[in-house]
Amino acid sequence: MKVLERAGLAALRKIDPETSHGLALKALQWGLTPRGGPVTSPRLKTEIAGLSLPNPVGLAAGFDKNAESLEGLARAGFGFVEVGAATPRPQPGNPRPRLFRLTEDAAAINRFGFNNDGMEAINARLAKRPKGMVLGLNLGANKDSEDRAADFAKVLAHCGSQIDFATVNVSSPNTEKLRDLQGAEALRALLDGAMAARADLPKPIPVFLKIAPDLADAEISEIAGVAVDAQLSGIIGTNTTLSRDGLHSRHAIEKGGLSGQPLFERATRVLARLSKETDGALPLIGVGGVGSAEQAYTKIQAGASAVQLYTALVFGGLGLVDEIAHGLDALLERDGFATLSEAVGQGREAWL
Repeated sequence: MKVLERAGLAALRKIDPETSHGLALKALQWGLTPRGGPVTSPRLKTEIAGLSLPNPVGLAAGFDKNAESLEGLARAGFGFVEVGAATPRPQPGNPRPRLFRLTEDAAAINRFGFNNDGMEAINARLAKRPKGMVLGLNLGANKDSEDRAADFAKVLAHCGSQIDFATVNVSSPNTEKLRDLQGAEALRALLDGAMAARADLPKPIPVFLKIAPDLADAEISEIAGVAVDAQLSGIIGTNTTLSRDGLHSRHAIEKGGLSGQPLFERATRVLARLSKETDGALPLIGVGGVGSAEQAYTKIQAGASAVQLYTALVFGGLGLVDEIAHGLDALLERDGFATLSEAVGQGREAWL
């Protein structure tokens, strides 16, 4: 990490986390970001669900909820970027404070509640996206919607022509009863609607499903079966957790979803289980606690074809993206893999 970035992170950690988050987005808009573009190599280049990625290190949804900082993110080194979640109508989300920095645990707890500007405002920004970046949108539902399942299809229909992929997010713990949509019957109906909206797009795009880490093996198996039957493009595992095991921060008692280092093992076990259940039928994206090249490599060996991070940037800065990509390239070379795809799932059994 460069001295200037280290100083900036130290300053940001002294102020309210949500204000700090807003300043980070402003810095991206002002061009105060890395400018080298994504790290790439023959080993790092990969394809997932038809998307050609320069490297497999992506930005998870939630950092740029409203697609306000696309120019800066396109230069920040990511192989792909996911923004949102977007809902049909704007909504303020939950009352503040709703974001908590757990420094002792290298973690965060949030209970944002899908705060966003709504699909119309977000779509207008997506239409001005930088060329060359692989860009996805996380789809959400309004808290007061009479038909939450229909909201996902509505956002996809409205924004789908401006993005490269979409993610159906039924796993946020901060919208009451949203996770109930992970049940087989409800999920099947929801995905049918989303895939119908996809089919009506001028150019159909990959659609992923993002699931929670707080699922039993039987539930994971059920979800995997529904995803395969629905002909989804892949699964993202996982969202934040409601678990508070092993935390040391005084903020551990706060309600919301926990992300960061304490999530790594739980999310990786779910990922490995998904890999076993889908048996190559669907590509997987590993999320949860990725903060180093070694952790990214572990996710890949557990079954992921790509990874995403977010919370680690709070503690490591945007320079971490290049560090992980370079480190991952070196790890693949060390173990004799000519391409990333050769390493996918090679260490899965250790996590089952």
